[in-house]
Amino acid sequence: MDRLIARFCRHLDVERNLSPHTRRAYRQDLAEFKRFLKDDLGDAAEATSNAMIGQVDALMLRRYLARLHKRHTKTTIGRKLSALRSFFRYLVRQGELAVNPAETIATPKRSHYLPKVLTVDEVFALIKAADGEEPLTLRDCAILELFYSSGLRVGELAALDVGHLDLHEGLVRVRGKGDKERIVPVGRSACQALERYLAERGAPDREQPLFLNYRGGRLSSRSIERNLKKWLLRAGILKDASPHVLRHSFATHLLDGGADLRAIQELLGHASLSTTQKYTQVSLDRLMDVYDRAHPRGRKKG
Repeated sequence: MDRLIARFCRHLDVERNLSPHTRRAYRQDLAEFKRFLKDDLGDAAEATSNAMIGQVDALMLRRYLARLHKRHTKTTIGRKLSALRSFFRYLVRQGELAVNPAETIATPKRSHYLPKVLTVDEVFALIKAADGEEPLTLRDCAILELFYSSGLRVGELAALDVGHLDLHEGLVRVRGKGDKERIVPVGRSACQALERYLAERGAPDREQPLFLNYRGGRLSSRSIERNLKKWLLRAGILKDASPHVLRHSFATHLLDGGADLRAIQELLGHASLSTTQKYTQVSLDRLMDVYDRAHPRGRKKG
């Protein structure tokens, strides 16, 4: 299947213009299915890609999904099934298959959950823990401030160049999912932290990566997550928080402060409002405040 997968990935890049992260996820999902296919067909597997892929049917896909259920969440399984559905749809259009065997397979219903968030006090304690004058500490403080100020995804933050910032106007230009660009505000405290970090670097060129590792290369998403866990421990915060938890916290605290859900959707770069609703949660304090103001027998008088 390697040839077919390679053609499909070129299609995702050239024709659909998907992000490198999405293309990598599709490629990994298809490689995983290829390994299952070889195991499932065993000695019956044919030598050519076309003959091998032609033996895939709905029953085989259900066996594959049953295996995935043992070690993956419903959300992950849904994503893997979506990758297969797109792959087979492409093969049908290319004349490699007569029908899409994944078309009749229902996507597993996603589990509903409340996202993890840090409280306002915990975020403040986290940022305070990274207060220092060492170059790497200045960098990490700027990263934490920017995460919480603008609600960026970790991949978006890692991909920033110096020229994407406009500290005078308090804005950052972000390229998100689907290669879509958006402009996001940057708060005063984050601007100050970024100014200190960039001053330490000696006013770097606009084309240089915004955040560098200790070797002078672009800081990776994995390193950002590892550094976050270090600062969480130093702040005495025992929650298992990822950079995405700071994004959740950004959205939740805006909602608690009375921000409109549509505005939060734009800031987060979500295509659908339903996605934003899953990223945010209404705190009990705000819920009770709405109750007190709206209910004729609420707890507050007047």
